[in-house]
Amino acid sequence: MRKVDPAKHRARRQYILHAAAQLFAAKGFERTTTAEICKAAGMSSGNLFHYFPNKRALFHALFEDDGADDGESKAERLARAQASDDPWVALLDVVELLTADAMNPVAPALVMEAVVQAHRDPELDALLGRDNAQEHTAVATLLAKAAAAGQIDPALDPHDAAAWVLALIASLYTSAATDPAFRPAEQLPVLRLILQRFLQAPPLDAHPPRA
Repeated sequence: MRKVDPAKHRARRQYILHAAAQLFAAKGFERTTTAEICKAAGMSSGNLFHYFPNKRALFHALFEDDGADDGESKAERLARAQASDDPWVALLDVVELLTADAMNPVAPALVMEAVVQAHRDPELDALLGRDNAQEHTAVATLLAKAAAAGQIDPALDPHDAAAWVLALIASLYTSAATDPAFRPAEQLPVLRLILQRFLQAPPLDAHPPRA
């Protein structure tokens, strides 16, 4: 039996995922056929099934945390951020991490399609739920640490504030997917500014008592 080169297998798998992502984003999961994916990836259906057992598994793989190009997974990057000595800087790094895919023209539409499919696919719903819970835990932990360090308003509940931070990040994807004129890269500085003004405590003399 011929040995499989892990690097070549991974590269081929990523090529298939890239080709499928383009189709899923443009046509949706239901209307994209396996034949179309095979054609876009330049392979036969029999060859495709060496990498993914079916179209559903391929779609799920697009949302699994396989790691970045440097081999570090998102879970590892979130864990590293939570261990940072500067929670505010780490929080901004996490925001950058979670918004990075929005700059990809395909990703926002793909995320929207995943939300639709999750209502019909319990396994995908659980996968996305675990991912969301992981992100929420990381953001809430950093907010709690930042409040303790006096970097943000201590009156904010970290779990509630984390939900709003993630909602703002999600809106970046929603707007990019639904508004052709929306440019995520141009709006990212605005998002950072909104988060800064929302989270950071006002100066003590911001509202001096009335005479």
